[in-house]
Amino acid sequence: MASILGIFARLGGIVALILLVITLLSQLIALVGFLLAAVKVAIVVIFVAVVILIILAIVRDRSRRKREADSF
Repeated sequence: MASILGIFARLGGIVALILLVITLLSQLIALVGFLLAAVKVAIVVIFVAVVILIILAIVRDRSRRKREADSF
């Protein structure tokens, strides 16, 4: 009887360890997915910022050229 309980205890420990590893791996996969989504959002934000800076540079240059043309 004691040996059967010992076997069940070892098997229970192994099963618990396997379930713990599966849970940790699923959490790791979720974390990696979140980080990838954050990187994608950061890329989009940087792209929009660069486009806005380009538009501002074009508008500034046009207004500067207009002022120079008006001064003559």
